[in-house]
Order: sequence, then C-alpha cells, then structure tokens
Amino acid sequence: MTGLEFTQAIVDGRIPPPPIASIFGFDLVEVSAGESLFRLIPDGSMLNPLGLVHGGTLCTLMDSAIGVAVQTASPAGVGFATIELKISFLRPMPYDGRAVEARGKVIQIGRKIAFGEAHCYNADGKLVGHATSSLAAI
Repeated sequence: MTGLEFTQAIVDGRIPPPPIASIFGFDLVEVSAGESLFRLIPDGSMLNPLGLVHGGTLCTLMDSAIGVAVQTASPAGVGFATIELKISFLRPMPYDGRAVEARGKVIQIGRKIAFGEAHCYNADGKLVGHATSSLAAI
C-alpha cells in the first residue's frame, strides 16, 4: 500500500491505529495527499503539577500529525522517522472537555529527508501551537 492508502485504512478502521494513539487518546480523523488531521480531547491524565495539559501532549500530537502527513505522500514500502522537532507553545492547551485539532502538512519531501509542519487549534479556533519537523526516510 502507498502511504496514503495505509493511513486512509487507519481512518476507515480497516487497520488499527498505532498504540501511541490509545495512550494519548487521539484520533486520526482525516488524511489527504500531504495532509493529516488529528483530534484530541485532553483528559486529567495529561495534566502537569500546575493543572495544565503537559506540553509533551502537544508535542506528541503535532509530531504525529506531521509524521502522518509525510506518510500520506510516501510511496509503498517507504517510511519516515522524526529526526528534529521544533515546537512553539502559543497558549495552554485547554482542559475543558472540548477537542483540539492538529493539522499536519508536508512542506517538502526528498528521497532521504522530508520536512513538515503542524498547527494545533483549540475548539474556539485559536492557535495553541505550531511545529516544524525534519524526518528521515527509513
């Protein structure tokens, strides 16, 4: 299967999601060539000692959005792994029972290195975070 066929099979439920999705409780809800959309409703297990959603949650969500976006543009038998990730936290991720969405997008894909970005929005449409990443073909 191509990367797009594989990721669409996850969205459709024909292939189970990766274990990390159940640990964090996020869902891959949409894919297209070079793009992905993840949805997450933060819960109490994600809170740091200050009562805020831990930044690692946002990192994992946006890393996943970028990785899947790159995978959707990959040919059969090619995978990519993150080699660099930069996150900008713009506001705390809400813990209000409402979903946040992370949209991943391919910037460029080469034979050995890919570049992508993600934006995460709260339920009010406000930008929570932005990420850029480099990924290596494996």
